[in-house]
Order: sequence, then C-alpha cells, then structure tokens
Amino acid sequence: MDTSSKNNMPVKANSASIADDARALTSSLKAQIERIYEPTGRKSMRRLHIKEVADLLGVTDRGIRHRQTIDKQFPAGETDNRNRRYFNMDDLWLMRRRFAEKSKNPKQFLPGRSEGDKLQVVSVANFKGGSGKSTTTAHLAHRLTMKGYRVLAIDMDPQASLTVLFGYRPELDFAEGDGSKTIYDALRYDEYQVPLSQVIRPTYCSGLDLAPAGLQFSEFETETAYALSRGITPSFESRLTLLLDEVEDRYDVVLIDCPPQLGFSSLCAIAASSSVLVTVIPNMLDISSMAQFLTMSSSLIETISEAKRRPVEFDFFSYLLTRYEPSDGPQVQMAGYLRGVLGSSVLTNPILKSTAISDAGMTQQTIYEISQSSMVKKTLERALTSMNNMAAEVEQLIQRAWGR
Repeated sequence: MDTSSKNNMPVKANSASIADDARALTSSLKAQIERIYEPTGRKSMRRLHIKEVADLLGVTDRGIRHRQTIDKQFPAGETDNRNRRYFNMDDLWLMRRRFAEKSKNPKQFLPGRSEGDKLQVVSVANFKGGSGKSTTTAHLAHRLTMKGYRVLAIDMDPQASLTVLFGYRPELDFAEGDGSKTIYDALRYDEYQVPLSQVIRPTYCSGLDLAPAGLQFSEFETETAYALSRGITPSFESRLTLLLDEVEDRYDVVLIDCPPQLGFSSLCAIAASSSVLVTVIPNMLDISSMAQFLTMSSSLIETISEAKRRPVEFDFFSYLLTRYEPSDGPQVQMAGYLRGVLGSSVLTNPILKSTAISDAGMTQQTIYEISQSSMVKKTLERALTSMNNMAAEVEQLIQRAWGR
C-alpha cells in the first residue's frame, strides 16, 4: 500500500479537533487583518482626489479652489509630492455644509431628509446565499454616504459578513462576556436588552455608522419562537421598528443586511422596512429560488399585517441583478426574462461581476476604499461605474419616496 497516500487520508474529527481548527483560523485571520491595517489594526477610508470630490459635490475643481480662497473654514486638504490635492471624508462633509449654507439649492449638497420626511429603511434580502447581499449593502452604504446621506448599516446575519467588511472581527471584537454589544443585544427579549444607541458604532467612513452582528444573533430565532409561545411583547415584528424610533433623527437612510433565510430575523427587518431590495443572480436556479422567497414572503408579510392591524406597504420593492456578465448569453437571456415578468421593478443598472470587487473583498474592502493604484485602472473604473449607477438608481427611488 502507498504509505504517502495513507498519510494524506483525513483523520476522524471530534469537538476538540474542530475547536483547534477554529482557534488556528481565528489566530491566522487576526494576524492577517493586523498586517493589512497596520499600525492600528483598523481600517481607514482612502483619501479622495479633488476631481472625485468635485464630482460628488456637483461642482468643478475650480469652484472648490475658489471657495478655499474666500472661505477660511473651507478644508484645505493635503497635497502629495506631485502637488495633487486630496481630501478625507470629514473634509467632504464640511465642504457640503459650507456649500449648502451659501447655496440657493442646499439639497444639492445635503440631499438627505427634510422636516416631515420619514426615515428610509431599506432591507437587502434573499434567502439564497451567495446573491451578493452583504457586498451590495456595504457598497451602497459607502456610496450613499459619499453622496451626502447619513447612513446606518445594520447587520442582521449571524455570519456577520457586513460587520467583517467594516473592519471588525466578530469572534474577537464581540466575544460573549466582554461587554461589547451587537444587534442581538438590542433585540433580545430578556432584562439584558439595551437601547440601539449602545450598539451603534461609528465606522472609519465619516457619516456611516454600523450596528454589528455576531454569532450570538443566531439565538434570536429560537428565542423569538419561545417569546411567541409565551406572549412576550413587543413581538418580533415590532422590535426593530421601536429600536429605530430612538435614533431615527440621526440618519437619512438605514440599510439592513438580511440573513440568507426567511426566518424571524429577516421578517423582523422587513417589517421595519420602508423598502426592500432583493438581490438575484440572473440564472434559472437563483430566479427559481427567488420565486419561492417571494411566495413565502408575501404570505408572511400578510401575517405581519394582521398582527400590526394595518397593511405592511413599501415605498419600493425592487430587484437588483448581481454578478451580472453582459457577455454571458444565458445570463443576458435570463435578465431579459426577469424584466419581461417583473417589469420596472427590476433595476436598470445591475452590479457587474468584476475581479475588482472580488479582489477588494479579499482584503475586506469595498471598491470605494481600496487604493486605486492597486488595481488595473480599466477594471476598477468599470466596477465603479457599475456600482455608482446602481447606487444612483436606488438614490432616485429614495428621493421619490420623499416626494422629490
């Protein structure tokens, strides 16, 4: 018998060996993240070139330079060794406020809520894993923040992919008993429940906050079933809505990354939402899965409506094609099929499948924060155009919900 083959055979596993694997992987991931984000071990947003800032503000770079000469409170930015001027996100927010103060149309610079506008709560959902929910939520959160919206991202998935994308290590940063709070602590049913404000953390991107998740959130499903059997109130369909009431004045948009299942946590998020964005890869298996998701959702939303004694209605319920390859004939065909059935509810702008997005994900980043010099320029520009167009379309839906 070949002894080398015998030595490579898998050994039997038990709880101790699995725990060893978990410790080894956790230690390795910790070291990797600290190498990527030296010296603090935390992420930071890249600086924005003056032309990027001008584009985000809807002005010219000459207009920015002019304001710098006449307004002492206007950010000066920093220059590199080639005399190119860059700004950080704090600078961008200050620019928005200074421009808005002198503008006849302040909404150009601060496009968020006006008095009377309701908080826009958008759930990104589908019960099939791999449809790009976390990637979509993270990129949409970054882009809307860069466009001048105050954004809260809520991670409702025990896998905590969104939390990881924002630079946290749930297995270390939110270990049970260390005092750190996650969305589970705000939604739980016992005396240890805390206000949502104690869960929210600022991110490295000014104007964007996070309510993180951790593995503990998986307990919400079983605890909700127990709470329903005992008649504990408020019930699951109202809990997140009530939590958001406390902090709604701080934000224009809340984005919720739902788990890949249609359980109590997803329904809790959808019940609190003003709108829903369903991500779907344009192939037959994913579309068939989405059809089941919609069938179950409609029935469960009707049940929630009965519990609330009022209909659950959404400002928009839209479908976003993800990982789309325009050169892939079957995908193009399935995208056309979906548009033919669902019409204008399918967003015009898909998220393209891109090595730029996947490569950025390897270092737990979005394409908005990754260094532009680290990728092929055309590849990155193509991915940015795709993501910007998608975000602009969602922004239009949000503005329409505010009657603009």
